[in-house]
Amino acid sequence: MLDKAHIGLSLPAHTVEVEKGRLRFFAKAIGETRAIYLDESAAQAAGYRSLPVPPTFLFSLDLEQAEPFAWFGTVGLSLPRILHGEQSFVYHAPACAGDVLSFHSQIADIYDKKNGLLEFVVKQTRVSDQHGRHIADLRSVIVQRNS
Repeated sequence: MLDKAHIGLSLPAHTVEVEKGRLRFFAKAIGETRAIYLDESAAQAAGYRSLPVPPTFLFSLDLEQAEPFAWFGTVGLSLPRILHGEQSFVYHAPACAGDVLSFHSQIADIYDKKNGLLEFVVKQTRVSDQHGRHIADLRSVIVQRNS
């Protein structure tokens, strides 16, 4: 069983610069055709400073750190037994190309179902920009199968 003492554990923070080329690549990969995600002039005409970050791109940026899954071992997760349970986003302000985003994560909850056959770890992440502005809150749930 995963130790609930890890609830509240802060994970190492990291920062990532948002690059235009990666935003365009991501937009094309998800089939986004709106000009604001591909053309900086169109984005600026729509009121953005530069290309805006597409909605789920922050999840990708959260993985851009030296060892994005190092915390699994800390809380007792076994990589071959885990599944991606869910993810959600709450946005507070737009992020754009050129922003430097900081990701601060912590373990928000650990619980089980089916008499311990399934264990759940909830990770919450606060994203801020280089000015300290609150950009978004990310929530992900990792499920560990214990059979």
